[in-house]
Amino acid sequence: MMGNRIKPAEIRGTMTVDQLIGQLDGCAFGAGRIARACDILEEMQADDVTKFFGLSGAMVPAGMRNVVSDMIRDGYIDILVTTGANMVHDVIEAVGGCHTFGAETVDDFELRNQHINRIYDVYLEDSCFETLESRLQGIFGGLDQNKTYSIRELLTEIGRGLDDKHSILRTAYECDVPVYCPAIQDSIIGLQAWLYNQTGKMHVDAFKDMRELMDRCYDAKRTGALLIGGGVPKNYILQCMLVTPKQGYDYVIQITMDRAETGGLSGATLEEARSWGKVGENSKTAQVYCDATIALPLMVAAVNERRQKK
Repeated sequence: MMGNRIKPAEIRGTMTVDQLIGQLDGCAFGAGRIARACDILEEMQADDVTKFFGLSGAMVPAGMRNVVSDMIRDGYIDILVTTGANMVHDVIEAVGGCHTFGAETVDDFELRNQHINRIYDVYLEDSCFETLESRLQGIFGGLDQNKTYSIRELLTEIGRGLDDKHSILRTAYECDVPVYCPAIQDSIIGLQAWLYNQTGKMHVDAFKDMRELMDRCYDAKRTGALLIGGGVPKNYILQCMLVTPKQGYDYVIQITMDRAETGGLSGATLEEARSWGKVGENSKTAQVYCDATIALPLMVAAVNERRQKK
């Protein structure tokens, strides 16, 4: 069955980001997918949509930190679910550490001798982790020893203890946006919490977040999810629908480079999620196969432009 005719894109020298996306709207493959994702992201900004954001991958080391914190301030994110690693690197930047350009082809044993850690083409010195450890231990020491914290409450306290306006955790604290990190043990924050508990007392209940998160899902009129990559944040967000009366999310966008053939969650299609009841039968979805450090800034810039015009 024939569909609409492909409309070749026309690129002009004075185009805005949204005008570029508009030209991609008539194209196929990845171009058309990212244009559709922008339309869905714009529609998700309605007041009655509770917006989830799943943040996986090394997005903070790659330079996407300010993009995410600005998204929180601008109302794109009502609930953030992320990896511990991204929050580790957020705190490192907040306490004066920095990620620097490196090379993807290098003698990694020599880097180890120079006390440098590599994330593809990003370098990070060991000294940054020493500063991180000092700040985290201080924050942990200021917690109420008689209180049992949820992971979300722990991250709120860490955000409260930072004074960097670009910090994701600090911005979430100021904007009252909850940050959930169900696998926080799988990070330096988790390791530092364990080390603190060898001599101090800090009580964290990994299941305490669930009631709070489910209540938010129950109260939501409509729901939308923007998923960067997959893994734990993706599943944690999507599985919320399994214990609510809702018939899956109303809007879902996933940006990933992974493929479905291996059966891994990061590459699992949103169509597959419909079989679980995580994505609604009539929901609007877009699966964008692209490096998220390219797609996310483009999408946010385009939708920002549309919102400003309105």
